[in-house]
Parts: sequence; structure tokens; C-alpha cells
Amino acid sequence: MTPRDEAPAAGIEQLLAGRRALAIGIGGGGDVVGALAVAECARALGGDAVLGGVTWERRPIDPLPGARSIDELRDAEVLHPAAALAGPQTSGPGGFLFAESRMAALTGAWVALIDPNPGPAAIADGIAAAVRRLECDLVVLVDVGGDVLAHGHEPGLASPLCDAVMLAAAPLLNARGIETVAALFGAGCDAELTPDEVQERIAEVAAAGGMLGVWGLGQQSLQRLDTAVAAVPTEASAQAVACARGAWGPQPIRDGRRTVIRTPAGGLTFFFDPAAAIATAARCARAVLEAPSMEAAQEILSGLGIRTELDFERDAAAGLI
Repeated sequence: MTPRDEAPAAGIEQLLAGRRALAIGIGGGGDVVGALAVAECARALGGDAVLGGVTWERRPIDPLPGARSIDELRDAEVLHPAAALAGPQTSGPGGFLFAESRMAALTGAWVALIDPNPGPAAIADGIAAAVRRLECDLVVLVDVGGDVLAHGHEPGLASPLCDAVMLAAAPLLNARGIETVAALFGAGCDAELTPDEVQERIAEVAAAGGMLGVWGLGQQSLQRLDTAVAAVPTEASAQAVACARGAWGPQPIRDGRRTVIRTPAGGLTFFFDPAAAIATAARCARAVLEAPSMEAAQEILSGLGIRTELDFERDAAAGLI
């Protein structure tokens, strides 16, 4: 069966209207702000949404390499060995607050936290537990930037691992009857893939019949995202919001180490079918579909010559960079 045959027939209007979605930022750090962009879309279309993210904070927040396990969390409601609910005080080792904790404080609602360490199968189990606890009937896996669709050879690619293992859980969720789609917010806004590269990857998914729709943020939604950007440390999502407000051209981020090329596409959210993406552009996710853990996924990508965010964090912790 081709990806076109497998893709959902419904677009985002039908998928989100009247549904309660669990929108999960899958790349760690501030990707939960991208999940808020999806939540705004869901509510505008007559649905509702709960936010989620993963237990991987960027090095300025959490100096330990990799994602935190659920048993390292404090003041969280544990749902499963790979899932918990974060409140405003949920913290990791040393007392740092997760981006999801800050979002919980902002919204006054629980925010799901998924541990990607045990790999796609356990991730799917954890997300399923969160879906049950939060009474959701749809999952949206949200990447900010576009590396979820990476081939692996792109010169700027720096953080493909977490996105890949999270997207690899989508077929397992769909197989157990939990409808799951994917979304990309802030094309090129993490300064990894360029806007042109992201749009080329989106075109690959579209050619397989996998595009489900595109959404732009209205002014009221942008105001709510402004509030989130002020509360949650994030550069990529902040640049996406700036793009939605008309920002254009190069903008340095990461203390000048990288430069975002801001375009109108950066302010949009692209919704797509995970199966079509995995069969086409999302080669990193395809490579780790059967990985029994994130460490195994790391080894697979390393074997393909792909450097990941875990490589960077381990090198930084060892004082090599």
C-alpha cells in the first residue's frame, strides 16, 4: 500500500473540529510553545487541546546530557514509566523547571511530559496513558523548526534524535486506534534546516498525499503566544512568532552561533500524516522505527554519520567543546 493510500482522508478542519487533542512538542525545550500554536488552531476550529512535551531540556537549563527519566522528576503525577503530568512546580535534578512546568503555570492546567529514553514502543505506551488520563481523542506531534523531516545530511542539522524517536511512535499509536498526526511550526526557525530545505521536505510529503493543511495564527492567538514566549525559554518559537508578525530576513540566535532566515512560512503550522512523512522525507525517523531505546536510536544515527543533540551535550559535558 502506498503512502497516498494510507494517508488520512480528512484535513485539519475535520480532524480538529470537535476533538480534544493532545498536542506534544516533540523536540524538547521550547517546542511546547509550538504545541500551543497547534492548540490555538484546534480551538479556532471548534475543538480543544491539552499541551505536552518531552523531558529533554536544553543545556543552559539542564546541564546533564540527554532526557530525564520519569523517576527523576519531582512534583509530577506519574502516569506510566514513560509519561507524567507536569504542574508549575515540576522539576528535574538540581531543581530546574521544565518548559512544560512554566507552561502549566501559565495555563493553569496539567501539561504532559513524555520520556523519550525507552524508545518508540514505550513512548507510544506513555502517550496512550496520557491520552486516557487527559481524556483526549487525537494526538498531534509538533516539531518547531523542521528537523523532524530531515534526511540527515543537511549541513545545519544539529538535533534530529528526539524528533526522530518521537515521530517513530506515531505508527504504533495509530495501530492501536489512537489517531495521530504531525505538525511543523516555525519552518527554519531553529536555524538548522534552511527554509528552502524545510519546504523541499514538505513538498516530498505533499507528493505522497500526506499534507493535511496549513494554519496561520490570528492576532489574538499571537498575543497568547507572545505571553508563552515571555514565560518559556525558547529562541526558535520566538522567531516563529516574529515571522507570523512579518519579520523577514536573517536573525542571529544561540549567542550568534546560528542565524535564522525569517520568512512568512516560519509563521505557519503545517499538518501532515506521519506515515507519509516516514515513508518519504523523515529518513531519521524511518531509521529508528525499531529502536528499542533512544540510546539504540543514537547508535543507529551515528552509524549513518548523523551527529545529534546527544553528541553535542555529551561533548559539552566532557569539556570537549
